Amino acid sequence: MSSIFVCLYLDEDVNVLVADLLQARGFDVITVRDAEQLHATDAEQLAYAVSQGRTLVTHNRTDFEELVQSYFDSGRMHYGVIFAVRRSPQEIAQRLLIILNQVTSDEMQNQVRYI
Repeated sequence: MSSIFVCLYLDEDVNVLVADLLQARGFDVITVRDAEQLHATDAEQLAYAVSQGRTLVTHNRTDFEELVQSYFDSGRMHYGVIFAVRRSPQEIAQRLLIILNQVTSDEMQNQVRYI
């Protein structure tokens, strides 16, 4: 990746306010709405995140854990997936800030984090 900073892609279930809060702090965050990917399948969402070099943030642990496992099994790489427990947008943003301020984009490759 060319950027040292993690770039995020928030899936459809994550409140768009999370993106607004992180963007206000100067981080590169887009939503499925921004990317015109509304109603895409989970596999398509992850593929889009990979194509854009972005870490996917989702609440959908069950489906995306299976997708990440299939990427691992087939030797495909991704730029990370962060599973967020449903909390207020402010709390999710705070938890994401910890990662954004401590982890590089290279360190997020093929990683899964739970917040």
